[in-house]
Amino acid sequence: MQVGRVAVVLLMAMMSIGVAAAANQAPNSSARQADQAIDVRDALGRQVHLPAAPQRIVTIFSSNTELVTALGLTDRIVGVEAYTSYPPEVVDKPKVGGRLGFSVDAVVAQRPDLVIVTPARQAAHQLVDPMERLGIPIIVLLGRSVGEILSNIRLIAAAGGVPERGEVLAQQLEQRLLRVQEKVAKRAHPRMVMITGKLGNGMLLAARPNTYTGEAMVLAGGRFALEGMGALAQVSPEAILASDPDVLLFAGSQADLDALVVQPGWRDMQAVRQGKAIVVSRSEFLIPGPRTIDGIEKLAAWLHP
Repeated sequence: MQVGRVAVVLLMAMMSIGVAAAANQAPNSSARQADQAIDVRDALGRQVHLPAAPQRIVTIFSSNTELVTALGLTDRIVGVEAYTSYPPEVVDKPKVGGRLGFSVDAVVAQRPDLVIVTPARQAAHQLVDPMERLGIPIIVLLGRSVGEILSNIRLIAAAGGVPERGEVLAQQLEQRLLRVQEKVAKRAHPRMVMITGKLGNGMLLAARPNTYTGEAMVLAGGRFALEGMGALAQVSPEAILASDPDVLLFAGSQADLDALVVQPGWRDMQAVRQGKAIVVSRSEFLIPGPRTIDGIEKLAAWLHP
């Protein structure tokens, strides 16, 4: 069906991106000794030079920490941001900032030879220029799609001096995604809404197209019930109720979902009446990293048993 073909096209596109990313890093990321220089290009197109494979890495945001740990480099992490809680081995690492901002002094105090950031909560704005002035290599990553997650794996592996690990991991994840696509391609794709949060004004946050979360929903064998969502994730409860999805996904706790679906209007939603309102893992769908593929597999198995 058409949605299945779209998912296959998305997957092939992300694999092409990964191959291209690997090719872009190849001249500088072949097997090397730890003391050899490494040059990579980050998501902002910046050329980043590392005199040697980094041994003291500060990772800003959970997504970047998970990329480094998935490559077997947990022991090189010397600093994280305050809301990083996975894997357990990094929980007690020194904190270099959090919701209110990031401290240049706290980063520098860890004596890093690489800092990895994402341009959220002003992290890149606050840290890139100071790190460049101090001569500390800093890489900026983006995670706007599943394809970029795979590219980031290859990029950080190259920067860490372990390109082969990155290629092996990325290919394993790509093969898992291909198996999901083979399974769901000819199935009926239900109309879905994923609620990812709630604002103080009563508006809800929902997964939308052109994001890694929205793409993960499509790759798992679903399609969007909400039509015409733009760049903003905000949506009114009334709009979700009017869309009457086949499946309601809730990235939160079971208790919060239970409290929502007993409210007037929600309890009459098709998905709720048919027992198809379920909780999905925030860590798998809201943190762009290797665990996103875990979430896609689990959701695909539930949608298409």
